[in-house]
Amino acid sequence: MKSHLQWLLVPLVLAWVGPAAAALNVFATVPEWGALTGELGGDKVKVYTATNPLQDPHHVEAKPSLIGRARGADLVVATGAELEIGWLPLVTQQAGNPKVQAGKPGYFEAASFVPILDKPSRLDRSEGDVHAAGDPHIQTDPRNIARVAGPLSARLAELDPENAAYYQTRYKAFAERWNAAIARWEKEGAPLRGVPILVQHKGFTYLIAWLGMKEVAALEPKPGVEPTTAHLSDVLATVQRQPVKMVLRAAYQSDRASQWIAERAKINAVVLPFTVGGDDAAKDLFGLFDDTIERLRKGLQ
Repeated sequence: MKSHLQWLLVPLVLAWVGPAAAALNVFATVPEWGALTGELGGDKVKVYTATNPLQDPHHVEAKPSLIGRARGADLVVATGAELEIGWLPLVTQQAGNPKVQAGKPGYFEAASFVPILDKPSRLDRSEGDVHAAGDPHIQTDPRNIARVAGPLSARLAELDPENAAYYQTRYKAFAERWNAAIARWEKEGAPLRGVPILVQHKGFTYLIAWLGMKEVAALEPKPGVEPTTAHLSDVLATVQRQPVKMVLRAAYQSDRASQWIAERAKINAVVLPFTVGGDDAAKDLFGLFDDTIERLRKGLQ
């Protein structure tokens, strides 16, 4: 009888201690922030990533499944700088979760901690997918990941103070590994400095600035606008006057335009993972930049 009562009490004890041991539910808008949160939070966080690596993060449908996930989240980790402006505000509003509304501790924007490049001097939506806050694709420079990691770790500790020391320990370990990796990537990427390139979409601003490459032209006539054959012919004429080594595109983009120009200009078309999971080698943040540097170096050949 005593043994039977002990077994009956077990679920009650687990239910009582459960909330204290529960992980923070994190809603990450894109894979890079989901991966970074996992690095910093370990087993104290449960991360849901709203988009997949082969999906254009600008254009996401605010599905009921996303709204449901945001409803149960303790923290939303977004890029900001208008990357998710077309869908995230609707998701958080419809979720009705006061913890993750903009301006609350449960809402975190990575771009707030990074120097933003390419801020437009004037706003004209006829110029295509123009971001008023500047280029939001901050994840292509690993130094920006480092800039975000500290504040994100601090936010996890703010929301879960009982595990603050755990988050600080994981942040220190990550920062040490990450800074060493940046030094290695910069050494490996040294041959890329000054190399002229084309881009399919203006999504590599931070990568180009970090490695010191030179963007000669974009295949899209305006950001987010599919290039016509006439425009590609104009780019080809530019390349014939000012030779380039390669054309870059993100893994989630169609290869039609980059292959067209690569075949005619006799240059390499380089596909970059762009985010964690963009290809088989980019399984985590470290793999993302290992693979990016390797692909760019091969593009020189």
